Amino acid sequence: MEFATTLLIAVGLAMDAFAVAVSGGAAVREDRFRYALIVGALFGGFQAGMPVLGWLGGASLASFIGAYDHWIAFLLLALIGGKMVVEAVRGDGETVQFAAGSTATLLLLAVATSIDALAVGVTFAVLDMPIFWPAVTIGAVTFALSAAGVLIGGSVGRIFGRKIEVFGGVILIGIGLRILLDHLII
Repeated sequence: MEFATTLLIAVGLAMDAFAVAVSGGAAVREDRFRYALIVGALFGGFQAGMPVLGWLGGASLASFIGAYDHWIAFLLLALIGGKMVVEAVRGDGETVQFAAGSTATLLLLAVATSIDALAVGVTFAVLDMPIFWPAVTIGAVTFALSAAGVLIGGSVGRIFGRKIEVFGGVILIGIGLRILLDHLII
């Protein structure tokens, strides 16, 4: 496979992670660069690892994951986004955000945004293509876009304040819904 094709696949896979990073980064008030690196590393790491897992599992995994991947991603993103909206509206100060969010929240977001990469790995296995360089490319692109998303989101958050936390939660729910509808309609 040509590098340009692999790069386009990587960018396509990274778009959900980028959108989540922007919405989460909107609530980051301090240490934006640190959180950008953390989120980039987690999201990029999962995006790189999932195709490898899919490739190792091969076609046998495709029927199981393909049947449920959209539901898993939807539920994870809807739960996290819903919690973010509820807590922002309440004004708890305990919003689901990268700066105050738990490691578990970041891991759930990383998994939810990388499930499609698992299917890409299965596709590479079925096509009998090597996975190492595509996985590295997917991880690097996702790292870069996710880190940039946190930094961009931080700037947006300073302008709009707590309203952006509600908007961020709605974005997460919307991404989950889009993933679900894309799979149910096709």
